[in-house]
Amino acid sequence: MTIDERAYDRRRLRQWLAGTARADGLGRRDLLRLLAAAGVLAAAPAARAAAATAAGIVKPLPADRFVVHGTNAETRWSALRDTGFHTPNDLFFVRNHTVTPTIDADAWRLTVWGDGLRGGPREFGLDELRALPATTSDAFVECAGNGRGFYTSQQGETVSGTAWSLGAIGVARWRGVRLAEVLRLAGLGPHAVDVQPRGLDADYVSGGVNLGRVRRPLPLAKALDDVLLAYEMNGEPLPPDHGSPVRALVPSWVGIASVKWVGDIEVSAEPLYSPWNTDLYRLFGPSYPVEGSAPLTRQTLKSAFELAFPAAFPVGRTARLTGRSWSGAGRVRRVEVSTDGGARWQPARLHDRPRRDSWVRWSADWTPHAAGPAELLARATDEHGNTQPERAEFNEQGYLFGAVVRHPVTVTS
Repeated sequence: MTIDERAYDRRRLRQWLAGTARADGLGRRDLLRLLAAAGVLAAAPAARAAAATAAGIVKPLPADRFVVHGTNAETRWSALRDTGFHTPNDLFFVRNHTVTPTIDADAWRLTVWGDGLRGGPREFGLDELRALPATTSDAFVECAGNGRGFYTSQQGETVSGTAWSLGAIGVARWRGVRLAEVLRLAGLGPHAVDVQPRGLDADYVSGGVNLGRVRRPLPLAKALDDVLLAYEMNGEPLPPDHGSPVRALVPSWVGIASVKWVGDIEVSAEPLYSPWNTDLYRLFGPSYPVEGSAPLTRQTLKSAFELAFPAAFPVGRTARLTGRSWSGAGRVRRVEVSTDGGARWQPARLHDRPRRDSWVRWSADWTPHAAGPAELLARATDEHGNTQPERAEFNEQGYLFGAVVRHPVTVTS
């Protein structure tokens, strides 16, 4: 779609919303809020300034690129169109439990310790990590609650937590040293069971209870498999909001496992527990045991359109719909798109070689023939035959939403 076509769409949607607002008896102020929420009217300067930052986040968060949720910021999918395979650092979502810390990379030290080692603690500086054999990984990081808002808006279910839409994900080219190599140098013992990175951000207080610094154990098998201690993101040193100077990267697993600002790693001869694998990041609800499911590991299968929410299209003009699909279980093999609310499906064209731990970009053409509201749907199937369902299984904390999302659009005459 050209810039002129997008401008035309915005004008027509503005006209349609204005007519709807007048019919509903809305005043000018209410109409302006409606237009801004629909993404067809630029926010006022004061509103843009208010949305340009968030509590504890360092980088700018312009309102046309991010939706701010307290100490977190999700990427608008419309901002990802034409950005390429990797999510630019300045567009990558931010998930903070507290605030982004300021850490002196030259003074930073990583301490590896615990009764799962053969000897005492071992310290590493950033230069020492950089001197070790480097590994590069094109992988997504995705919050376990990505899509949580659709439990309520699409399924009518009440859940707790940040009401993300689908923007709590990004794919980057990460570079670092394998955690397995660091553990080997630290003297990993044969009796080790769990490995727990811990961040250097401030203690997290929830409901008046101090839960300490963010930490989440990994089973030894995963720690030795594909986990990185990453110090670069898309060819640059890690930005502050994304874990500078070093973060864990745990491919395909829920984002909480990829601990940022790592300061120490405990290696234990016994299973480890933290609030982030007991009270949090398990599934609770009618379909699960009283103690909850096992701690969450792999992410679910999802698809998203690179469109505003909602979006507008002129009737009778062919549009190229674009989007991305991904799965924590394996490669995405097929993507289908419906332009009539799910009555019929057509295959989308894949624009990347499907790969593990990442997403695939796709496109499909659509020529709308009637004016009015419509719904666009996209569903993916991975290499194991998993296909996105119509509904996601409810859980109280709204994790792992993987159902097909109904994307509202307006066709203008």
